[in-house]
Amino acid sequence: MEIKRKKFQGVLNILSFNRHFYVIGLLVLAVLIAALFYFKISILITSILIGAFLYGFLMPLLVSAYVYDFSGYYDFKWLQELGLTKENPQQIVNINAGFDETSFILENNFPKASLKVFDFYNPKKHTEPAIVRARKVSLVYPNTEQIKTSHIPLESNTVDILFLLSAVHEIRSQAEKVVFLKECKRVCKPNAKVITVEHLRDVPNFFAFSVGFTHFFSIKTWEKAFSEAGFTTFKETKFTPFMSIFRCSS
Repeated sequence: MEIKRKKFQGVLNILSFNRHFYVIGLLVLAVLIAALFYFKISILITSILIGAFLYGFLMPLLVSAYVYDFSGYYDFKWLQELGLTKENPQQIVNINAGFDETSFILENNFPKASLKVFDFYNPKKHTEPAIVRARKVSLVYPNTEQIKTSHIPLESNTVDILFLLSAVHEIRSQAEKVVFLKECKRVCKPNAKVITVEHLRDVPNFFAFSVGFTHFFSIKTWEKAFSEAGFTTFKETKFTPFMSIFRCSS
């Protein structure tokens, strides 16, 4: 199945899923402007405050458009650059957190492989409005299985490549994250690779998302989690200044 993304689909998704934040933001901006003019604040301070607000309001959308709509992320050419498409895997696995934009693309890139898709979304834990809205419009890959982070229903040593694409940061507990990654390691063959793509809690993402960058984790947190899960190699490749691709193996 060929999946064609619409223009600006990435940033439109963010606007749609997080519309409550942007509605509140516009209301706050209106109140801020009214208050500044009511109290006759100087033009310089008014310009600085409104400029700072607009920066925090618009910059996440601009960065998201760059990453998800213009960088080629969903073309998956980075798979070729990492040499993954040359490996001819027999079994690949893609695990998401309730919103899946990648499984059909992976299927096209690995036509000879068997693809299993799992979703660890937990409605009791993952209650953010953005996730709930995303699930309503997500294109579900056939036979996607709902799982718990503590168990992947596969036999040990059966997977060649396991993909975790912008998903694992939704597991907020470090202990739960380690348990989940141990499961990922268990189902992987000795020479298999776990490919994780994530934004990081770092300087570029701070300037992109301001306080929103706290939703992501630092590279030290990821290194610690993969190490505690039993992975012995951990290699990072930057995909744009705002995203990292981790290649882990045991």
